[in-house]
Amino acid sequence: MIFGATAREARSGAGFDGLVVQFGPAACAAFLRTVMLINCVAYQEGKKLSDIPVAEISDYLEKPNTFVWVALRDPDARELAEAKEEFSLHELAVEDAQRGDQRPKVEEYGDSLFAVIQTVELVEGQTELHVGELDVFVGPNYVLSSRRNTTHGFLGVRARAEREPHLLAQGSAFVLYALMDAVVDRYFPVADKLEAELETIENNIFTQGAQRANIEKLYQLKARVLTLRHAVMPLMEAVGRLYGGRVPAICIHTQDYFRDIHDHLVRIATTLDTIRDTISTAIQVNLSMVAIDESEVNKRLAAWAAIFAVFTAFAGVWGMNFKFMPELEWKWGYPMAVGVMVLVCFYMHRRFKKSGWL
Repeated sequence: MIFGATAREARSGAGFDGLVVQFGPAACAAFLRTVMLINCVAYQEGKKLSDIPVAEISDYLEKPNTFVWVALRDPDARELAEAKEEFSLHELAVEDAQRGDQRPKVEEYGDSLFAVIQTVELVEGQTELHVGELDVFVGPNYVLSSRRNTTHGFLGVRARAEREPHLLAQGSAFVLYALMDAVVDRYFPVADKLEAELETIENNIFTQGAQRANIEKLYQLKARVLTLRHAVMPLMEAVGRLYGGRVPAICIHTQDYFRDIHDHLVRIATTLDTIRDTISTAIQVNLSMVAIDESEVNKRLAAWAAIFAVFTAFAGVWGMNFKFMPELEWKWGYPMAVGVMVLVCFYMHRRFKKSGWL
């Protein structure tokens, strides 16, 4: 057992696939953090009591005005099952956390909440957005956060919360707000990056020969915008139920904070809708540019076809096999015919050039 291991079992390495190695307390803590446990801390009236062993969680849950904040990373089914027993988590919430790839949401189970938040991150050197998931179980005296497929952690959130004990004294609901706020704040640079990329493509809309590349970039950008939008819109709807009207009892004293998150999500959603509308307009403009280019090509082809039609018409007339055609007997008939064809073609070329067809 990893999550439910006692301090003595963890130090000896018992239960880790039959491997028995002696660890000191510091090495034991480092090993647990490497596997899945990032932090396990008890707080009382907003102040940090201490980092506690997982075996002592149940003792601290019974203390008044105290809650435990546990942070996990990529837990497996067995570890989630142990957490379920430790915190009496609802089986449906644990099933969703185990399955992963959930739509952002906030669900109420009795006096506890289960929140799913998608993390969207920019990865250096890659065009695609990296999507992860943060699952948060919140009860009156505990917070259990579990993150998957994320490159950035939330240690800074814990440090910031500990620097504001008067806010942390509001309990586990404030921790939920702090985690949500951290994720939502990370949406802003992603939205700004998408907006900057759109401006770059717009600057090349009227560049000759770049239409195909622009359409490909616009559709790729549209896919990334939808990725971020799928994380923002459901979360905005879910957070809207945490303030005003009937709210979960655990969030009664933190409604103002969740309203602030909702305002941020509305701003991001508005930005994404603007980007999406602009992308649609840019695609239409780009397609119009393609049609204009094709029209220019068609006009050139039609002009040259008309010019060569002059040669065809005159040659067809003088090529007829009639006996009585006076031009066939003239000494200067051939030069005259060629000269007429050249002059007519030159005149048509000048007219097409002046009209912008050539």
